[in-house]
Amino acid sequence: MQRNRSNPLSRRDFVRAAAAAGGVLVAGCSQSTGAAAGPAVARGAVPDKPIRFGVIGCGGRGRGACREAMQSGPNVKLVAAADLYDDKLADIQKMMKDLVQLDPKYCFKGPDAYKKLLEMDLDYVILATPPNYRPVHFPAAIAAGKHVFMEKPVAVDPVGIRKMLAAGEQADAKKLCVVAGTQRRHEASYIETIKRIHAGEIGKVLSMQVYWNGGQLWYKEREPGWSDDEWMHRDWVNWCWLSGDHVVEQHVHNVDVANWVLKAHPVKITAMGGRHRRVTGDQFDFFCADMTYPGEIHVHSECRQIDGCWGSVSERAIGEEGWSDCQSKITRFGKEPQKIEAKGEKPNIQEHADLIAGIRGGKYINEAKNVSESTMSNIMIRISAYTGKEVAWDDMMKSDLELKRPNYPLTPENIQAHIPVPGIGT
Repeated sequence: MQRNRSNPLSRRDFVRAAAAAGGVLVAGCSQSTGAAAGPAVARGAVPDKPIRFGVIGCGGRGRGACREAMQSGPNVKLVAAADLYDDKLADIQKMMKDLVQLDPKYCFKGPDAYKKLLEMDLDYVILATPPNYRPVHFPAAIAAGKHVFMEKPVAVDPVGIRKMLAAGEQADAKKLCVVAGTQRRHEASYIETIKRIHAGEIGKVLSMQVYWNGGQLWYKEREPGWSDDEWMHRDWVNWCWLSGDHVVEQHVHNVDVANWVLKAHPVKITAMGGRHRRVTGDQFDFFCADMTYPGEIHVHSECRQIDGCWGSVSERAIGEEGWSDCQSKITRFGKEPQKIEAKGEKPNIQEHADLIAGIRGGKYINEAKNVSESTMSNIMIRISAYTGKEVAWDDMMKSDLELKRPNYPLTPENIQAHIPVPGIGT
């Protein structure tokens, strides 16, 4: 057993390194409504208007998003932070000190810390807590009149998805810009390649395959003095009620590409999965799904977090006249592959540049609907695998399923007893 196991590379760095190495592991992650390539302020915007932002959730992804935001253009400054724990607030002050000195009086602690942050004079907020809290924080941010960058996924259950969609409509009504952390939609090569797919360069798309098969993710074994609640929050990526399971938390990137290419979401899904090597938490470590889209187009989906197995982080679209990796290559049957040349900023920086350009008066952008639908697609995979049943989009959008924190003591026996068994229960 390893304590506090973590990969030396972030998932985003891991994918980039694999792509650069030319192996089977392909690139990045994200989502947008026509983002430009390269951090540039749209015509008519005010490029030097100062931008003040705050972050809710100061873990690794929150700290990373803050750095990426401040690297995305001039006069962008982190001024406030909120988190459940003192050590996370200390971490962000320490790890951002080369870019900004955070005033401790604007570092808020506790479950209601986000409310204090949203009372401040901010241009936008970064939402980077575990996904379970996105349907609480996003509507609150929109109600407070803030533009939003939110990490994916944006919910863990159907009730949360409906809240996100409703808040996204409110953002439209208020003309508040919203960008999600599905950063492939801000990556120049993905944008250009999928533009060509939509233009018919491989003919009508007949099917797709999407994968996030990688190694074991980080975990934290329980430390003395931690309550059940603190342990789950510090180990959040392994608990279904907080993360949605890794099929939602991570594989949403690849399914988002399928939704983007097909300009639709699945209408029904059958899936399977299981748990073999996970050390903590209550979720599965692999899934496989058949996703049916309008027109009987089928997408094959796989995701796995197990060391020592075949890996691929990639997407592929197969058309009547050829196929594409959706990222950088178009291959017409019988022809040589065509490499797509499209240069741009790193997508995890570009997504902030696109949001900030919109805030400063450029093209309005709101990705709430796209990322909510992609998140719901992955929630459907999880539900089908957990239950062993086919699930339909229309039924899931009416479902009253809302994940809650476990109401039992977190002993190994209790955790094991509550791990879903397909074919038993609902």
